[in-house]
Amino acid sequence: MEHPMDMPAHGEGGHMMNMGNLKKKFFICLILTIPILFLSPMMGMALPFQVTFEGSEWIVLILASVLFFYGGMPFLKGAVSELKEKRPAMMTLISLGIIVAYFYSVYAFISAKANPGHTHAMDFFWELATLIDIMLLGHWIEMNAVMNAGNAMQKMAELLPGSAQVVAPDGSIREVPLQELTVGQSVLTRAGEKIPADGVIEKGETTVNESMVTGEARAVAKKAGDKVIGGSVNGAGTITIKVTGTGESGYLAQVMQLVNSAQQEKSKAESLSDKVARWLFYAALFAGIAALVVWLIVSRNMDTALTRMVTVLVIACPHALGLAIPLVAARSTSLGAKNGLLVRNRRALETAKKVDVIMMDKTGTLTEGNFRVTKVLSFESGLNETDILAMMGGLEQNSNHPLAAGILREAHDQNIKLSGADDVKNVPGVGLEGTLGGKKLSIVSASYLDRNNLPYDKQVFAELSGKGYTVSFLAVDGKVAGLAAQGDEIKPHAKEMIDALKQRNIRPVMLTGDNEAAAQAVAKSLGIDDVHASLLPEDKERIIREYQQESLTVMMVGDGINDAPSLARANIGVAIGAGTDVAIDSADVILVRSDPADILHFLSLARNTNRKMVQNLWWGAGYNIVAIPLAAGVLAGAGILLSPAVGAALMSLSTIIVAINAVTLKID
Repeated sequence: MEHPMDMPAHGEGGHMMNMGNLKKKFFICLILTIPILFLSPMMGMALPFQVTFEGSEWIVLILASVLFFYGGMPFLKGAVSELKEKRPAMMTLISLGIIVAYFYSVYAFISAKANPGHTHAMDFFWELATLIDIMLLGHWIEMNAVMNAGNAMQKMAELLPGSAQVVAPDGSIREVPLQELTVGQSVLTRAGEKIPADGVIEKGETTVNESMVTGEARAVAKKAGDKVIGGSVNGAGTITIKVTGTGESGYLAQVMQLVNSAQQEKSKAESLSDKVARWLFYAALFAGIAALVVWLIVSRNMDTALTRMVTVLVIACPHALGLAIPLVAARSTSLGAKNGLLVRNRRALETAKKVDVIMMDKTGTLTEGNFRVTKVLSFESGLNETDILAMMGGLEQNSNHPLAAGILREAHDQNIKLSGADDVKNVPGVGLEGTLGGKKLSIVSASYLDRNNLPYDKQVFAELSGKGYTVSFLAVDGKVAGLAAQGDEIKPHAKEMIDALKQRNIRPVMLTGDNEAAAQAVAKSLGIDDVHASLLPEDKERIIREYQQESLTVMMVGDGINDAPSLARANIGVAIGAGTDVAIDSADVILVRSDPADILHFLSLARNTNRKMVQNLWWGAGYNIVAIPLAAGVLAGAGILLSPAVGAALMSLSTIIVAINAVTLKID
């Protein structure tokens, strides 16, 4: 259950209040409160700065009424929502306090007007006004402490283009809005454009960046008969696609549904303050009703009995409780930001202490996500590594193969001047062939060399491929002359982070869309035993659910669109700051520096934050253990009765302690 004005991590729940409206509401209520503070006593106790004059009580009544219906409305609506779900929490407790304070004060006002000069019931307009202000302030502080929640659904929708180029049977092309696209139509997608819908290539060859699906940054070669996914980016070729899925049947729409479903289930998580508020609500209601009945029997005076009950109910909703969590959350968020952490959902801080498993995407999270040439070797005495790279680059200049970009980038970085090869062609089952400087060159794979019984250093190949690298061999005039290995580099602090997690008895798990060999190679070097490879977004989300069904608390760390459903499904979703907007908007926490070691900083921050939250909740609500029974008159027979004024002083003291305690929060 969440508060109407809580800051959801990703649009969870239906009661979220706009932060700008909340700020405006708080300041308007604050202005309306100032006259009430000067014209109304605090729990029956006149303060030195207070004044009264003819008709001043009418001003207080009018201003308090505006405050109640304007400033208190978010709490009242929230209480209705909580009670409909039969889970009273913070909104219900606050509403109980302001409803009782307002209507009893109106009763006291009418009583005073009906019986001038007689002792009448005490009003609580002062408490009503300050309670509404502080509760609004608490929610504003908390919302202001976290970043504005993005809309992952909207960001996903924006991945698709607004229109598509439909190819008619006669070959003519017309542009139609995406929503009018139907299954079976043929669409033209030019180089660099986003593919408008799921489909199968009818004509053309290209490469497609499918990182939104696999999470791997490399482009994938596509030809006629291959499937493509709407929202992925077409490479250098122009292709015609036969549409197989649009709207709700499209792959991207299915991913969006996964995210939405996971977010809705996740929003049902209950915060610690809600649990405390629920018990306070029941305790106050029971004590208030008991006080009314007992005092009515003992004193036979309705005013006395009502005053006791109202005092109990107003004291039960202390001002400090409204600030206990927000002040810690604000301080925690500020500390996190200074250490490269953006905490968007404070519940993540509460959940972190229970984490059993941390699941991590490979590319972009544990590795850099940039596929580069990691090794160039020459097997020919007359050629060095630069010569090998120059010849491979000369061939690759005419290729749109995914591995060509890495070769050309490395040649550019080494300032190698490339000569254009002649008669370059892509030979199916072979690789790339061409002539350069009168020599016949080929770029081939190890499987090609094995099929044709061409000798090469298999030990070197096994070592490089064992690390997850893709190895391309250069053959010159039919003889293997050298090789180039491409792969992703592990992030500097990834190994330290994995070791530290194990020391905390947290199990690291890798979830990746990459192939098994590459995944196992990275996992082995990092010391990760649990590896799940070749996964689609729905697979990652399913695996997280399976772990959760074993009563394990799961944190997921990822950076791509393919991670969005799993980030939303996990108990805590952590996005790498360099990742996609969709992943970031699906997460509870963002690692701004894209450094996996910051996961440890988050766990430390969460531990310290939780400790402060618990301490503040005790200070904010714990005194009720004594105050509520005393206000109800449990020790009245012994001459001990908590007066409203003393109750107000206790509330003020607890508020000050809560504020000081929050400021002392530190990160290890």
